[in-house]
Amino acid sequence: MKQLLEDPVTTKMWNASSLPSDDLSIENGIIMFGSKRWPLMIDPQNQANKFIKIFGKEAAGDAGLEIYKMSDATLLRSLEMGIQYGKWILIENVGEELDPALEPILLKDVKKGMLRLGDK
Repeated sequence: MKQLLEDPVTTKMWNASSLPSDDLSIENGIIMFGSKRWPLMIDPQNQANKFIKIFGKEAAGDAGLEIYKMSDATLLRSLEMGIQYGKWILIENVGEELDPALEPILLKDVKKGMLRLGDK
């Protein structure tokens, strides 16, 4: 499957941005960028975290990359602003359970051009 979906130039860009070159990492990258939903990554070795920080800064361009922790008191407000301005957002240190307010974001639950986030 990887040979059918892989773009060697894109894969080399990912590898230059610290994504490991093993088949599993490349396949995960293909799924991550080809998915209809925004990715939720379980990353005990911090490989994806490092990759997103490096690649995201380059790929996000002027919009930028914002990094938050689940414990940040202003997380939902920051997510709202990030989504509004088209920023890449990385949330670190997510526990075993997600805040239900994040579900519409992960599902890309956009209706009539609007995304419901929490009570907004």
